[in-house]
Amino acid sequence: MNADELRAKQAPIKRRYKDTPEAAKVTSRAEAVLSDDDISCRIKTWAGETVAGLHAATGGDGSQACSADMLLEALVACAGTTLKAVATASGIALRHARVSAQGVWDARGTLGVDRSAPVGLTDIRLHFDIDTDAAPEKVKRLIETTERYCVILQTLRTPPAITTA
Repeated sequence: MNADELRAKQAPIKRRYKDTPEAAKVTSRAEAVLSDDDISCRIKTWAGETVAGLHAATGGDGSQACSADMLLEALVACAGTTLKAVATASGIALRHARVSAQGVWDARGTLGVDRSAPVGLTDIRLHFDIDTDAAPEKVKRLIETTERYCVILQTLRTPPAITTA
């Protein structure tokens, strides 16, 4: 897809959202069903079912998905798709691009070993590896724009209100 094709595809969508802002509100959804026989749950994804369970650092055997890894996977998926869309819209040809993320969490926190240890990811590093002929200032702007419009990155930077029931 090139910039003109992307603009043509998005133009009626953008017009609709300008005319009817409420139509732009999208509800995303996820659901987990807990297992009866082990400490895991099943999550239906667009690609099939994923079984998530305990990380090896907390008693798992490493055979099930780790929710922290899944969060990072969502981040790189969003950042990668956004990067490609921004590059396409900007007419920046990418020979190769890769987005990676690493996050650190302290297992003592989630296991209750040390109440002062944090629970959750405390340090996330997002890295863009881009091979292009574009000028360095265009690549810098490409990354800045990607960061600005990446839904998952912005959600992590400015956490939403979360309610439980």
